[in-house]
Parts: sequence; C-alpha cells; structure tokens
Amino acid sequence: MPHASPLITILVIGLTLAFLLGMVATRLGISVLVGYLLAGVMVGPFTPGFVADQGLAPQLADVGVILLMFGVGLHFSVKDLLAVRAVALPGSIAQVALSTGAGMGLGLLMGWGVPTALIFGLSLGVASTVVLMRALEEQRLMETERGRLAIGWLVIQDVITVLALVMLPALMPLMKNGATHAPALLDLAWTLGLTLGKVAAFVGLMLLVGRRVIPAALHYVARTGSRELFRLALLAVALGVAFVASGFFGVSFALGAFVAGMVLSESALSQHAAEETLPLRDAFAVLFFISIGMLFDPSVLLRHPGVLLAALAVVCVITPMIVFAILCLLGERRQTALTMAAGLAQIGEFSFILTTLGADLGLVDSSTRSLILAVSILSILMNPLAFLIVGLLAPWAERRDAARAGTAPDAAPHAAGPLRNHAVVVGYGRVGALVAEGLLRRHWPLLVIETGDSAISAVRAQGGEAILGNAADPAILAEANIAAARLLVVAIPEAFEAGQVVEQARTANPKITIIARAHFDSAVDHLRQLGADIVIMGEREIAHAMLDYALHDMKTQSPPAPPPTGTFRR
Repeated sequence: MPHASPLITILVIGLTLAFLLGMVATRLGISVLVGYLLAGVMVGPFTPGFVADQGLAPQLADVGVILLMFGVGLHFSVKDLLAVRAVALPGSIAQVALSTGAGMGLGLLMGWGVPTALIFGLSLGVASTVVLMRALEEQRLMETERGRLAIGWLVIQDVITVLALVMLPALMPLMKNGATHAPALLDLAWTLGLTLGKVAAFVGLMLLVGRRVIPAALHYVARTGSRELFRLALLAVALGVAFVASGFFGVSFALGAFVAGMVLSESALSQHAAEETLPLRDAFAVLFFISIGMLFDPSVLLRHPGVLLAALAVVCVITPMIVFAILCLLGERRQTALTMAAGLAQIGEFSFILTTLGADLGLVDSSTRSLILAVSILSILMNPLAFLIVGLLAPWAERRDAARAGTAPDAAPHAAGPLRNHAVVVGYGRVGALVAEGLLRRHWPLLVIETGDSAISAVRAQGGEAILGNAADPAILAEANIAAARLLVVAIPEAFEAGQVVEQARTANPKITIIARAHFDSAVDHLRQLGADIVIMGEREIAHAMLDYALHDMKTQSPPAPPPTGTFRR
C-alpha cells in the first residue's frame, strides 16, 4: 500500500483485526480485551507480516487514556472523591508500598541493583486505569460504592506515579553513590515539595476557575443548538486540559483529563457530555490495547519463564491479597474488598511509563522491559478470571459481612422468594425508578434487577424485592423467577443488552408481557423481533405528547386565516 499513510494503515488494519479477534473472544466466552491484545501482537514487530508504526500507536493510545479518564471524571464528583478519601488515600499508599516492596524483593533476588529493582517493583505495584475502568463498566459497577472507591484508589495511584516519575531521576544519584549528605537530601525534599505544589496548584486552579469556566463555556456552546460544535468543545476541553496539565504542571494526561471531567460532573450537561464522547472513548481505548500488544515479545515466555511466573504471582496473587487485607483492616465489607482485589490484579499503562523512564536512565534493559510487558499482558488476560473467582466467593463474603453486622445474610444476590404473577423491572435509573414506584403504588408484587448497591436499598425500602446483578445473565433471570412473572419492563437504554434480556425472557416465559425502551427506530425493530410486545421510543412519545398539546390548544382558538393566493409561508 504505497499511498497509504501510517495513520490510515494502523487504523484500518489494527481496528479490523481487533474487531475480528474480539468477536472470536466473545464467541469463546472470554473478554474482548483478549482479542484486542492479540491484534496488537499480530501487528507488532515480533511477529511476521505487517508491522504497524510503533511511534504512532502509543500516541493514539494516549488519546484513548485521556478520553477514558475524562469520561470517568464525568461520573465522579468532588463529593464522591472526598467520601472515599478515608479509605482510598491510606489504602492506595499502603498497597503501592507493599506491592512495590514485593516486586523489588524479587528483583534483588535476581541479582539486580537497587535502582533497577525499585523501578521493577513500582511497575508491578500500579494498576492499569483503562483495564479497571473497562472491568467496572462490564460489571456495571461504575455508579456503585465499590466503583467510586476503585476510582478514588486509582486517582491516588496516579498521583503516586507522578511523584515517582519526578523523584526517580533525583533519587538515582543518591542510590547509586550511597550519598546521604545534607545537600542531596535537601535537593530531594525540594523536588518532592515542588511536585506536590504543582499537583495542588493544578487541582486548585481547576476547582476554583475550571469549575466555573468549563461548564459556562459548554452551556454557551449548547445554546447554539449545534451538536457538532458541542462534541468538538468536549474534545477540546478533555485534550486541552490534559495537555496543559502535563505541559505546565507536570501532571499526567490521565489525571488532568480526570480532573477536567470531574469539574464538569456537577453541571447539568454532564450526562449529555458522557453520551457524546462515548463512541470516541471506546474506539481509542481499543487502540490502547493494540499498542500494548505491539510491544510484546513472545520469546520472553521461553527465555525467562521462572522470573515471569514469579512477577505474575506478585501482580495476580500477592497484590490482591494485600488489597483485600488492607480493606478489611479499614473496615470495608468483604464483598467490596474482593471486587477491589480482583480489579487491581493487573498492570498496564503506568507500568510502561515507569519502565520507559528506567530505560532512559539506563537502568532497565530491553529484556526487563519485555518481561514487564509480558506480565502486563498476561495479567490483563487473566483479569476476567479474577472477577469470576470473586463471583464464586460472593456468597461467603456476604455471609461474613452479615455476621459482622449482626444481621441475617441476604440470598446471593437476593432471592426472589415465592413471587409469582409479579412484575420484573430491569434497571432502576430515571425511567425504571418511575415505573417501579408506579407499580408499587398500585400494589403490584415487584422485583427489580439492578447493578447498583444504592438502588437495591431504595427498592427494598419501598417494599419491593431486588436482585443485584446483570439481567442479561441467565442465572439472574432464573432467580427472578421470570418463568412465573406476568410483566417484564426492560428500562435500560442499551439495545444490545436489552435484546439479550428480552430474548431470554421470551424463551423462558412465552406468555409474559414485555415492555422495552429504545432510542432509535432500528432498536425498536430489533427488540420486537426478539420478542418484546411493546417498545417505546422516548423521542416518538415526546413528539406525540407535543402534538396532542398543540392540537388541543388549536381547538380552543379560531383557526388561522389561509394565506393569500400566490403566496407561501415558510
């Protein structure tokens, strides 16, 4: 392809391979991330065939990290961050310190010097933001207490990484020469203070100025009525703030974009902003995983199998045990501790940044870098297994939590009991909550399926039954006794997930009445074909209501005079 630019080539070949291998992974019942990583391996320099531009792919991946963290910030307010600080701050610091110590100990056992072992340990101690965010989204935990704690934990890890990136160059002469004299220590203290000051200055500037300027600017753009300009403004904010944070304050792209999203989260436009940036976030997140796969040299699996397995044990066994123990000591529920332990059992982009710094300092060779990349890829591949183990341990965790609280344990997730001829509402958002409240007022036996902890408590407080889980899971639908239900209301907006729920419910109960919601005409047809009796499209119902009001108003007034002959009205 002599006329194809490197950008077009990597987009076409990389995304196509990611799609095909992602489909294969889905068919095999494993995470699509596996397919994306293998796509990167196939276009990398260590496998035969096409080799993508190795300088361009990481830059595209950086854009993915920026957009992803901007989206995370849109769902995470300052209040949420302050609410988890008592656990996230000491917990994250302790976990990074202990995990780094375990990795550093392994490096010293291998005969490496202290600086190299330190960088190796730090690389094994910080988790991937992208991987954990995708895992929380797949588990539908973003809006839960566990999700907010995970995000706060990652924010602290990001700050720790920023400090490490600034301090390591200053620490290296001290560690190499064993210097402890006052001038060197003063230089180190000055570097640390300056870094913390820059981070504080950036966050303070965003909270004091950005919280007013960014929402006001986006509201002004929204009033123009141009959806295209609004999307462009969102991209400019996300990328611009991340660039300024990195270039002027020494803060990582990820943290800068997260803070930008967080200051916008309290605006009325936050939900709309999240929806508008979602497609780009997903596309660039795929490029992030492709870029990771490109850096992987499969031969490291054969050259250093022992070290690889030991490092993998630090990430996938020791770190989860550390996280679980810390959270239990801090008084968190065991279910929360298990979820956090599984989510942090992997490493990613921060580890690559630290490894790159080590290479620039002449402390990390190509073999060690490939080793860390191998641990990263294998830990990402194994991360879905960690969440599967958490699911198996969930009943035990709930019994222990109930015993500690002195209450009887709920069924796991929560049994539907003897409910028959009942209504099942899937999703307890703005739409589902209104439907559920209306059914309860009319004394319907009701069961809600939701993934958020707070929603479960709200339903039970009103006298309804609730199940914590994903309704697309056949086991969850079976526990809801869908075969004996009278009505199913699918109130979630995602057409694909809603289609799975509708199809399984219709198979289990051919006589049930199914009502679903949709945003597009194609989604209406899709859900009807899968078995929905009624599909309501919000925009269409709004149009009907507006027309009814308009016609009613016209009946109370005299009809408008017809236009003169030969003229027309716009």
